[in-house]
Amino acid sequence: MSCDLLTLATPGVAGLQPYQPGKPVEELERELGISNIIKLASNENPLGVSSAVRQAVHAFNDYGRYPDGNAFTLKAMLAEKHGVTADRITVGNGSNDVLELIARATVTREHEIIYSDHAFAVYALVTQALGANAKVTAAVNWGHDLVAMQAAVSDNTRIIFIANPNNPTGTWLSHDEMVAFMRTVPDHVIVVLDEAYYEYASADDYPDSAALMQKHDNLMVTRTFSKAYGLASLRIGYAISSPALADLMNRVRQPFNVNSLAMIAAQAALGDERFLAESIAVNAAGMQQLIAGLDDMGLHFIPSRGNFIAVNLQQPGAVVYQKLLHEGVIVRPVDNYGMPDCLRVSIGLEDENARFLLALAKVLDR
Repeated sequence: MSCDLLTLATPGVAGLQPYQPGKPVEELERELGISNIIKLASNENPLGVSSAVRQAVHAFNDYGRYPDGNAFTLKAMLAEKHGVTADRITVGNGSNDVLELIARATVTREHEIIYSDHAFAVYALVTQALGANAKVTAAVNWGHDLVAMQAAVSDNTRIIFIANPNNPTGTWLSHDEMVAFMRTVPDHVIVVLDEAYYEYASADDYPDSAALMQKHDNLMVTRTFSKAYGLASLRIGYAISSPALADLMNRVRQPFNVNSLAMIAAQAALGDERFLAESIAVNAAGMQQLIAGLDDMGLHFIPSRGNFIAVNLQQPGAVVYQKLLHEGVIVRPVDNYGMPDCLRVSIGLEDENARFLLALAKVLDR
């Protein structure tokens, strides 16, 4: 006896497609039998991790014990770093985890979630999985239109997701824009400011989210150790919010959702400011290298404050992506973000950036 197990899924889950991450190097090696591959697809730190992190992880030997489910030491360090109390910090298995936690804790099928076109794919996945109503506002110059988002708010709106800088476009919002926007948001709506690329967004006009949270209890900020800190494989992120929102998320958070190695690595990473500064400097230099190379080829791109850049090829990006694979270069097609003519390229080391530019010029015959 057999049955169609798909019929057992909830309506939201039945219609979902699994999240597609960037192609791993090993997968391309298996498919094409080539080596010496570079991956500029997943916005990873090309420097890896700091020596302090390596030493801390190497010294760990208490594998038989469960991790600290409350992440006491890490939360204390994060609280000190951000000038808040520890009861405002929620840790997660990557910042994706806390994005889902706040939605699970507050959203039902009767509610709405607002997010922008071309915004991070997890917002749509979470909304659909919960069976909530998605209100997707049109982008302006590839970025969030805060006026449209405010106009979309109704009595049923529960969450507004804002990525700043946004992935995959790299666009950003200024402090004044966020100040004006938060003044318009009613108290029953939670604004989730996703700052996964915060460390790279060095600009005088970048929002001071800590100051904004002091005035708005319905604002929550998420950060990650996966990007500038180089801990992508260990999966650890966190949220800063009001104690009340943190309490709600902890009610649905899985026990031991962050493992001991991840917490130890994050603690060591927070203490290594030199490595963080080096990561930011390498990214800034690599961004200028790619911009110069793309300009030389006469290609359009979206100005970015992240560790990646979206290139508008003005032709199907998926086709160019496949050609680059045969050159041993992995980037990211973004058709699923409504950007079929674009590719997103992560900033790599100097030689990796140069190799990408050479491969792109070759496949485009520039």
